[in-house]
Amino acid sequence: MIPTTILTGFLGAGKTTLLNRILQEPHGMRIAVIENEFGQENIDNEILVQDSGEQIVEMNNGCICCTVRGDLIVALSSLAQKREAGELTFDRVVIETTGLANPGPVAQTFFVDEEVGAHFMLDAVVTVVDARHAMDQLDQHEEAQRQVGFADKLLLSKTDLVTPEELATLTARLKRINPRAPISTADFGRAPLAEVMDLKGFNLNDKLELDPDFLETDQVHDDDHVHDEHCGHGHGHQHDHAHEHGHEHNHHQGHHSDDIAAFVFKSTRPFDTAKLDEFLGGLVNVYGPRMLRYKGVLLMQDADRKVVFQGVHQIMGSDLGAKWGENEVRGSKMVFIGKNLPKDIFISGLEQCLV
Repeated sequence: MIPTTILTGFLGAGKTTLLNRILQEPHGMRIAVIENEFGQENIDNEILVQDSGEQIVEMNNGCICCTVRGDLIVALSSLAQKREAGELTFDRVVIETTGLANPGPVAQTFFVDEEVGAHFMLDAVVTVVDARHAMDQLDQHEEAQRQVGFADKLLLSKTDLVTPEELATLTARLKRINPRAPISTADFGRAPLAEVMDLKGFNLNDKLELDPDFLETDQVHDDDHVHDEHCGHGHGHQHDHAHEHGHEHNHHQGHHSDDIAAFVFKSTRPFDTAKLDEFLGGLVNVYGPRMLRYKGVLLMQDADRKVVFQGVHQIMGSDLGAKWGENEVRGSKMVFIGKNLPKDIFISGLEQCLV
């Protein structure tokens, strides 16, 4: 299976800088780069052979660049066929999405299309975030929030153009949207490719690493969330004291409230398998389109092994993980990242599935 990275990020974030590096540098890896090309944000034309009628161009470092204006599935299948026929050699693939794209459907392709699934394995979604402009982009464009929420790894560019305070504010906001993705502030015009490749974000492993700051603030601000649910939706709560209080709270903390955000469920009581299956199935049916990424390591009734599950929108997979260690604290930990998800419905429903 060929590991594949989806590279996303808002317009001008610096994806092209990173790609140009992949396509030129002597890193010794043979990478096929697929560019979903719409608009002017394409690879520097100097590198590409100009008048080639062929869509696939081989670079001097052995990488391949392939521009797709149409269907990604067709492009991936044709790359796989050429590789099997011995016409092309490459060991991994990077797909660059356009700056305004939602990475969701691209990621789903790997689980839905049989031919793609037979040859390619989705490794991770890497999102490049422009430190200088991200606060505005997140305020104005839901797609920018989606790209952050979907990521397995966030790469911050242009950090030299902002103050340490601005960087801290942005980082805190990114963690609220997505506490599962590590954030690198490398000047990744020169970042090691290890920051981009082989991240195994879609592996069903029993690690669920969440940002510790997020877990702390998640506990503290629990009561704010209750007020936030009704804030500003004009349900006649205008004079309600709690509403006012919630509002004050927000301005006071300087929160930018994003539609896309994360929350965590934790419990040391085991789940009833049948109840949990049914409840998760129902959640995914109802809220799947609004659920970007979710993952959990679960303690199940009468099971000596962990159960690991994760999903993208409506597509959910689960697997048996390692055995619980002798001295390990047993418990379940789940994270949900999505758009305006009703946190209280998720949490109370999950609590009802506990033994």
